[in-house]
Amino acid sequence: MSALSSQPQRPLEAHSSSSAKQPLKDSPPVVVPTAKSLSSEPASPQVAARPPPIPKAERPRPTIRSTKAVLSMTPTAIQRLRGLLNSPTPQLIRISVRNKGCAGLSYHLDYVEKPEKFDEVVQQDGVKVLIDSKALFSIIGSEMDWKESALSSKFVFNNPNIKDACGCGESFTVA
Repeated sequence: MSALSSQPQRPLEAHSSSSAKQPLKDSPPVVVPTAKSLSSEPASPQVAARPPPIPKAERPRPTIRSTKAVLSMTPTAIQRLRGLLNSPTPQLIRISVRNKGCAGLSYHLDYVEKPEKFDEVVQQDGVKVLIDSKALFSIIGSEMDWKESALSSKFVFNNPNIKDACGCGESFTVA
């Protein structure tokens, strides 16, 4: 027999010294990987997967509302629009702005069957008018009126955003 086996074996005793480390009460549990959780392939990861993140509560999206009216209509304009829209075929009037005239932009009114994807719908006193999304920044805050004179009858737009207009009043420029 060897010299090591001839010595008597003593059981291990637990020492209660101040240097011994006690686990903290608030510390997370220690996970020790077992032979089943580790793979023998060198390319495979040897770390246990993290738990999925806790899902966050979804907040409702805020709705954006304009503080300024897109377009207001006078009673004479509403009366004229009602007359135009009460036709046998249901149509809507769409207001757009085109590059035209000596000042740069001009209002354009069209009959349409249905609104396009990004058109703004303005409804006042039961009359619906569509505003083209490209013209929205040129028209916002305007007032639509119907004027009749001995020489002409037309819709007139009183636009506070106009910085320059041509002499005949047909075209305008916004800043």
